[in-house]
Amino acid sequence: MKLVKLHDLYFKEFISAEEISTIVASLAEQVQNDLPKKEVPFFIGILNGCFVFTADFLRQYKGDCEMSFVKLASYEGTTSTEKVKNLIGLNEDLTDRTVVILEDIIDTGTTLQEIYEIFKTKNIKELKIATLFYKPDVYRKELPINYVGKSIEDKFIVGYGLDYKGYGRNLPAIYQLTTQPKMKNIVLFGPPGAGKGTQAEVLKEKYNLVHISTGEVFRFNIKNETELGLLAKTYMDAGDLVPDEVTINMLKEEVNKNADAAGFIFDGFPRTQSQAEALDAFLAEKGERINGMVALEVPEDLLVERLLERGKTSGRTDDTDESKIRNRFNEYNTKTAVLKDFYEAQGNYYGVNGVGSIEDITQRLSEVFDTL
Repeated sequence: MKLVKLHDLYFKEFISAEEISTIVASLAEQVQNDLPKKEVPFFIGILNGCFVFTADFLRQYKGDCEMSFVKLASYEGTTSTEKVKNLIGLNEDLTDRTVVILEDIIDTGTTLQEIYEIFKTKNIKELKIATLFYKPDVYRKELPINYVGKSIEDKFIVGYGLDYKGYGRNLPAIYQLTTQPKMKNIVLFGPPGAGKGTQAEVLKEKYNLVHISTGEVFRFNIKNETELGLLAKTYMDAGDLVPDEVTINMLKEEVNKNADAAGFIFDGFPRTQSQAEALDAFLAEKGERINGMVALEVPEDLLVERLLERGKTSGRTDDTDESKIRNRFNEYNTKTAVLKDFYEAQGNYYGVNGVGSIEDITQRLSEVFDTL
């Protein structure tokens, strides 16, 4: 389950793109089976919301047909008004034609009633109504609705052509209004030597967040011989990568240990898109989400110098060999490019200049944190 933010409101996924596709195909089949074999129906799409539904419906309809769009604006914000404007875009002669009105959603029916009355004056043969979604609890008219894709409760929805203040029409699924997440959950990212650990320690105190470092979680579980730690060690001893499922379960346990936290800084996780998707799904179950992926951006040559200098005192052999360091950067760039794209697609990627004093970098990170 996914959360999206549109303007000042949050929405959770309600009906998947796959389910919508199934509903649309079923509606198209019902309409086609219901019409006489030689009938060429005229489909009317009601703008703005129905443009996606109409396009998909027509692709699923297997017979000959004609179509047009009309507009009757009546929606503002999250509620329907009782004011209806004039119909725009109806120029065709519909005499003795079977007309099927395609609606994305029918709630109170006020807009539909006005459209219905206009079409009754066009000397048409038959008028039918097909709607993708229907809210029976608030429908106030007596018009017959011939085809209903899915009946839903009276909650405001967006996506698949439906909007909130102009946003959300391009979402492929349907999202339902929900409450704002209570936590601030940040994925802190950056290449080796960028200073993530140092900054995480400062930021967790400043924002009262729990810092979850994947490395520390692994070391704790292995040292204490927990069930997950022992399982992870069997893979590591065999020279294999620890499966995502094991890593994710460790992270889940850490989050669940801190159920009253104001939020989390995830450091070193996720590392792959599948891990990012699993983290999204886990947080969504709790009504939460990742507020942003904040990445420290530092030139590679500078980081190599930092790590070589650190290697003189850290005791880490992988910090003393430049070729090994470069290889770590190559692995980082290869794997994290996908993650950057993943979070950018959600509008949740924030790059921060990681060059400067600890205090300067903290200030830059704080400016981003304050907006999330």
